[in-house]
Amino acid sequence: MIKHIVLLKMKPQTSDATIARIDEALAGLQDRISGIVDYLWGPYRSDEGLNHGYTHGFIMTFDTAASRDAYLPHPEHEKVKALVLEHVDGALAFDFEV
Repeated sequence: MIKHIVLLKMKPQTSDATIARIDEALAGLQDRISGIVDYLWGPYRSDEGLNHGYTHGFIMTFDTAASRDAYLPHPEHEKVKALVLEHVDGALAFDFEV
C-alpha cells in the first residue's frame, strides 16, 4: 500500500465553507478513482508549532503504487487539484510504501 500525504497552506482569506468544499471534493475522489482505499483530512492541531505554516493535511491510501500512479494524471484528480491550488499558498506531498 502507498500512503500519499499532502500538507496545505490555506490562504488566510479562504473561508471555512471553501475548506469544507475542498475536503468533500478530495473525499469524493475515492468513489471516482479506483485504488483509493482510505482518505483522512484534518486541520493542524498541535501546540508544538512545527507545521511551518501548513494549516491542513490529508492522507490517501492506495492499494498499489500503480493505482497511485494512475491517480496523479487522472482527470478527476486534476479537477480537484485545480480547486485546491486556487486556495493555497503552498503544498507538500510525501508518499511512502507500507
